[in-house]
Amino acid sequence: MAKPTQRFQFFDQHPQVADFHDEIIQGLSADKPYISSKYFYDEVGSKLFEQICSTEEYYPTRTEVDIIRNNIDSIVESLGKECLLVEPGSGDSYKVRLLLDALRPIAYLPIDISRRYLQDEAQKLAREFTWLNVHAVCADFTGKLELPYDVSATNKVAFFPGSTIGNFLPEQAVSVLTEIKNMVGGDGGLLIGVDLVKDASILNSAYNDGQGYTAEFNLNLLARINDQLNADFNLKQFRHKAFFNEKKSRVEMHLVSLGNQKVNVSGHKFKFEKDQTILTEYSHKYTLQGFSKLAEQAGFESIKFWVDEAELFSVHYLQVS
Repeated sequence: MAKPTQRFQFFDQHPQVADFHDEIIQGLSADKPYISSKYFYDEVGSKLFEQICSTEEYYPTRTEVDIIRNNIDSIVESLGKECLLVEPGSGDSYKVRLLLDALRPIAYLPIDISRRYLQDEAQKLAREFTWLNVHAVCADFTGKLELPYDVSATNKVAFFPGSTIGNFLPEQAVSVLTEIKNMVGGDGGLLIGVDLVKDASILNSAYNDGQGYTAEFNLNLLARINDQLNADFNLKQFRHKAFFNEKKSRVEMHLVSLGNQKVNVSGHKFKFEKDQTILTEYSHKYTLQGFSKLAEQAGFESIKFWVDEAELFSVHYLQVS
């Protein structure tokens, strides 16, 4: 397949979108009920997350941005100018803007499962960076990743910010990194944001902000289920709970039932006992050495990393080993 010549291209790989109804019923039916964290980000949830990022307690987003901004020359030197920059799970493309002007990639390939959102964001970037080739790929980055055209002679670098890797169990994280490795190929690289282990009080505050945005964000999952699946969750009968599990080195977010209750979801009935929880998110935290070892399992070698002065967050450059 030849490389496309148009500056903006949209490649639809027709990813199979998971069935919201089936996944919710399956999760709530489990011995330990759960709801996948990918369902946080409806329109209301996305706006709430923006508010979370603006709080004093929630450090990851602003710290990662500062790391990239303060070390941009070193990052560009590591990645190499005129690379092909691929961003799995590209989201709102805010962070990649920090790289584009300095890096001047030959093309930018954002990958996301949300067709309309991806197309809108990619077209915004194409208008903003008039010199940039933007080739958007509609695909599920957690599945098998395939580039839409032959770029075998190109230096390929994936950009995976936000410590999204922390939302996966370690064995799942290795699988995701392995898919990225296979996509970028033998000489490829990966620039990735990773949240670090730190004092539990900082982590607990970050996921329990004083303004209550994280609690509202968590409870919005139940509101979404009510709206879309004809359910009757009483949001006042659940509370947000987030804490750092030191043994597992992860923050866990749960919704806790405040009493014995029954809930109907699309005709399926569920019982929740007092203090029973619904798991909604894991956010694993790593040491620098611990993440390097995880990356090695996926076939990556740690080349360089950058951290903030307080050592809250890290950005790593990895190469296929």
